[in-house]
Amino acid sequence: MRKNYPGCFSLALLLVSSLATAQPAGVTMEMINTTLPLEGAPLAVAGPYKVTAEAAYGSARYLVFRPTDLSAFPAKDKLPLMLWGNGGCAIEGKRYGDFLGTIASHGFLTMTTAAIEGEKQRQENAADLLAAIDWATAENSRDGSPLKGKIDLAHIAVMGQSCGGFLSIGMGGDSRVGTIGVFNSGVQPATPNAPAAPGPAFPTTDALAKLHGPLMFINGGDRDFMKATSHANYELVKNLPVFYGSRHNAGHTATVYHPGGGEFANVASNWLLYQFKGDKKAGKMFVGKDCELCTNPNWDTESKGLDK
Repeated sequence: MRKNYPGCFSLALLLVSSLATAQPAGVTMEMINTTLPLEGAPLAVAGPYKVTAEAAYGSARYLVFRPTDLSAFPAKDKLPLMLWGNGGCAIEGKRYGDFLGTIASHGFLTMTTAAIEGEKQRQENAADLLAAIDWATAENSRDGSPLKGKIDLAHIAVMGQSCGGFLSIGMGGDSRVGTIGVFNSGVQPATPNAPAAPGPAFPTTDALAKLHGPLMFINGGDRDFMKATSHANYELVKNLPVFYGSRHNAGHTATVYHPGGGEFANVASNWLLYQFKGDKKAGKMFVGKDCELCTNPNWDTESKGLDK
């Protein structure tokens, strides 16, 4: 099953630029667009909350996904914040709406960038996502906000797919970010004397040493051309809890465009539930030699430093 999406063109431009030393020889648009075949694939598992998707109050830059009924927050449940970096670093997050909605249904506030009418097309950058933290901070205290006092700003995550994964690594050193998720992505060593490339600057493997919280690398199988880079990044992470998973037969876009975001939405949701809500059932997906993904024949996994 293959689909074409607008942001994939941006990703292709990034990969073929001199900036993207991550590009293995012979990467094609067909390779970029490959997904896990939908037939027979696990379905996304929604959480207990219905979800509202809306433009961010006072800012056309962001799309917000949140539980519709907020009465459980914060007395009965937490509402941590998860920022999402789009594939191709595209400022157009609607195509990830199903994926982000599934995560929000488990009791999270998820945000991504949106295009502003009349704005010159460009790629999103870390500053765009960091500014979303400022928005959430203001909204958490704004009189009249449905989110006032309900956002758990002590628990902030950044996740991203492909080029958006570069951004999650770059933001992982921010003291406000508690965990990151890197999907179908990984950074490369700095290249001395490399020519300047168009677009925003992206982190190199030097950024991995600046991370301070748990993280996970999730990618496709051999069809995903970023698999080797993702695993190499995992190997470079020292002294931090880290999980690595490679889903057999998944391509570079894996399941993020499946209904509800598919299996990768389940992985993201459970990681956040485990890290931010202390959900031991969700943690069983990752923890121990008999973890759910570890014993799943469709996955190759490794981990370091996770709770036993």
